Amino acid sequence: MEDNDVGERVGRVEALIEQVESLPDRVAREAAVEMVGALLDLYGEGLARTLALLDDGTRRALAEDELVAHLLLLHDLHPIPVETRVHEALEEVRPYLDSHGGGVELVGVEEGVVRLRMHGSCDGCPSSAMTLKLAIEDAIHKAAPDVVAVEADGVSAPAAPAGPTLLQLEVTDAVRGPEPDWATAGGLPELSGGGTLVKPVSGEEVLFIAIEATYYAYRPACPGCAEGLESAMLTGAELACGACGQRFDIRRAGRCLDQPELYLEPVPLLVDDTGLVKVALGTKAAA
Repeated sequence: MEDNDVGERVGRVEALIEQVESLPDRVAREAAVEMVGALLDLYGEGLARTLALLDDGTRRALAEDELVAHLLLLHDLHPIPVETRVHEALEEVRPYLDSHGGGVELVGVEEGVVRLRMHGSCDGCPSSAMTLKLAIEDAIHKAAPDVVAVEADGVSAPAAPAGPTLLQLEVTDAVRGPEPDWATAGGLPELSGGGTLVKPVSGEEVLFIAIEATYYAYRPACPGCAEGLESAMLTGAELACGACGQRFDIRRAGRCLDQPELYLEPVPLLVDDTGLVKVALGTKAAA
């Protein structure tokens, strides 16, 4: 079963429960709700007894299936502690953070709230809010949907001037917005020797940069003059706009070296086990 099918089925069940809870006949409503509760208790007890007969490896393998994981979470039976799942999620996005000179540390998880501490370029960087939303929050949500909020020290919102360095992102559909669309850009052989490349990926232009076998991805527009960066010159880790000459530190999340308030807009990038480059697109408006 595809992940999309799982999501649709879960959504269908939730919609039906809402319909039951809104039945005008009180007796019928209470009977239906009681029946649903009894079924949940019955299936929950069955799952608990099944898990008790399995070894740790088999329980973990079951928990990696999205549908099974949803059922286990529903009955509070997930075999992997939420803190472990969050830690594993952070390990998945760490290559992207490292590629931009940043890092993240898990401070702890308490009552469903994940607390993080950002380091390096992510610490206080205006673009780190988008980094957190697109990469870290998405990874945490997928690994631990039972998390209710993510708080990160050292993160400032892009539009805010100076203020508290604490951003709280509620992990709810209303705040999360559309899920990132991870699209494959390919092996990028044009950058085998380093350099820059503007390439369309899933209908969107992306600026790819390779420095010492490390890939970076940004939106291909200069924040200083709004011109494209197709003709930008790369010197070491410094990218200079061909139109206005503004210089950006590619390794430091695209920070402008001439005007610190300016920065390139990074695009989350991962390289899979086969060497293919993938970028997260489709959420620019929500960033």
